[in-house]
Amino acid sequence: MRIGIDLGGTKIEGIVMGPGSEILQRVRVNTPQGDYTGTVAAVVTLVHRLEELVGQKDLRVGLGHPGSVSPVNGLMRNSNSVCLNGKPLQRDLEALLGRGIRMTNDANCLALSEASDGAAAGARSVFAVILGTGVGGGVVINGELLMGANGIAGEWSHNPLPWPRPEVNEATGTQCWCGKQSCIETWLSGVGLAEDHARVTQEKISGEEIVARAEAGDERCSATLSRYEDRLSRSLAQIINVLDPEVVVLGGGVSRVQRLYRYVPALWDEWIFSDIITTKLVPAMHGDSSGVRGAAWLWPE
Repeated sequence: MRIGIDLGGTKIEGIVMGPGSEILQRVRVNTPQGDYTGTVAAVVTLVHRLEELVGQKDLRVGLGHPGSVSPVNGLMRNSNSVCLNGKPLQRDLEALLGRGIRMTNDANCLALSEASDGAAAGARSVFAVILGTGVGGGVVINGELLMGANGIAGEWSHNPLPWPRPEVNEATGTQCWCGKQSCIETWLSGVGLAEDHARVTQEKISGEEIVARAEAGDERCSATLSRYEDRLSRSLAQIINVLDPEVVVLGGGVSRVQRLYRYVPALWDEWIFSDIITTKLVPAMHGDSSGVRGAAWLWPE
């Protein structure tokens, strides 16, 4: 048995995974938002609670988190849960738990989960994408996470939106929380989807309502999704041109929009530098559980 923890901005989810990737226990708690000390304490309490539920102590722990760990000093960086940045999260958790743990970016956990026993099982190369409040990415090659020399492999969302279209001001776009302009994340996150709709239509509604109204035949909402699909196709084409993965897996809230899997592969042909494209675009098999399952998979069977 091993424990997986998904440390999110609003909730922390923990599971105990048994043989055959069976989920034996699952617990969710609210994240103490903006409170680093409280967040560390909540993770430790959750680990102990899961161990109590299965009647076994000192289980192996894997943790998925936003942002990444600096290979220079072991401190957190690049997290949109900004209270984590500059903090020794792994050292603090290991000191309180009294054991070593494994941890990586939440998008890496999605990639590892779906490559291990999910929608990309058996594929030699996988690029996994989170399309949610933020946008992330992870890479698995031959069943192993690709971390990269600087620990940032898969961080596609803080590159600029490729092949920008001047008629909708994509070259400048909006300022990202990272400080740069027109990052992919500002266009492809759930927030970015809603902001684009408001910018074009002067109508402020949520991404969920945009999708629902588009499905009901609303032309303006359908046009917003068409712009989103165009941007997603260009952004993924850039990844395919560099990595050329067998499978691209989509996770996060926006990944539930079924028309993405029909339209995006039809659009990305224009931007991919090949006469044949066999890369598959698929939704995450394990849905919202992919992140926490991937954290447990940091300790393979």
